[in-house]
Amino acid sequence: MNRSAIVDFFKKYDFTFFGISIAIFIMGVFNLYSATHASSSSAMADLFKVQSGWFALSLVIGFGISFINPKTFFRYSYLFYIVNVILLVLVLVLGHKGMGAQRWILLGPIRLQPSEITKIAVILVLGRWYSKSYPDRELGFKELIIPAIIVMIPTILIVMEPDLGTGLLVMLIFLVVSFYRRLKWKMIGILAVMALVSGGVMYKFGLKEYQRKRIITFLNPGADARGSGYNAIQSKIAIGSGQFAGKGFLKSSQASLNYLPENHTDFVFSIFNEEHGFIGSLILISLYMILFFRYIWLAQSVPRMFDSVVAIGIMSLFFWHTFVNMGMVMGLMPIVGLPLPLMSYGGSSLVTFGICTGVATSISNARNLF
Repeated sequence: MNRSAIVDFFKKYDFTFFGISIAIFIMGVFNLYSATHASSSSAMADLFKVQSGWFALSLVIGFGISFINPKTFFRYSYLFYIVNVILLVLVLVLGHKGMGAQRWILLGPIRLQPSEITKIAVILVLGRWYSKSYPDRELGFKELIIPAIIVMIPTILIVMEPDLGTGLLVMLIFLVVSFYRRLKWKMIGILAVMALVSGGVMYKFGLKEYQRKRIITFLNPGADARGSGYNAIQSKIAIGSGQFAGKGFLKSSQASLNYLPENHTDFVFSIFNEEHGFIGSLILISLYMILFFRYIWLAQSVPRMFDSVVAIGIMSLFFWHTFVNMGMVMGLMPIVGLPLPLMSYGGSSLVTFGICTGVATSISNARNLF
């Protein structure tokens, strides 16, 4: 390939998804440094370096995936799904336990969290199913039976780890993708009733005691201010103290005095609010909104249904992670432990979002390059 061909190739290459993701990550890694720099543990203080390494890896993986023709994703979607289900079973049998859950497989020094990659597998397999089955028909109960089974298998395995937050997220992705594929209005009503009924049954019989406490704490954090309600209260204190312009970089009292646990994972947005206030948060949320609308634009601009459904699925993955995380740290939703995309610390999470970005870029590039 000569020089002019290379230049022409990269003129057609869609850098927008990676560009927005890098901008969010840069804000996130500085925020992570601020949240952990005052820690007495050197391992905690160096988390921003580890995070940078994981992000570099996710960029390499995502960039490589962006050169794969989307037809390949279609061809191997079922195989990818089956491999992930097997990994979820292995987690329950041989997985590494940590923080009361069994969610990881140890591969030497690397901890792999299959539930993260499963989100992508579910999106791809739903894209294939919906593009091949009933492509021109509105979806009713009969049309939803098989895709619901496809989604429920990994969801049940994930909830058994236990990881209720990720299990619910997989179900939300399924609902968004199915709605996008045109659900019958009667079916929407049926699903709403089923969600209410199953939610009540799950609360009564399916949740562990600490999970029920999270819901009670959400409704009344002050009922156990020094116990289960502590994180929610401290998070709102951090957000409120940021006011309009914030306290400034490295000036978070909640982080430096260690009042807010898990401030490098679940509660990174609280620290960001405290230091950068309403203005900084508005900029960050705007970047996420641009990313969401870019995915919606992609879904509307591609000719193949598989590509369109996958784009919406990836959008819903980013959206629900962002919506739930920001909602829980502001006290608008129960605390469920979902990371904020590209901001929260976590290697598996970063690699997942890197793969999603690569797949979306591949779909976009297919309009001009493949």
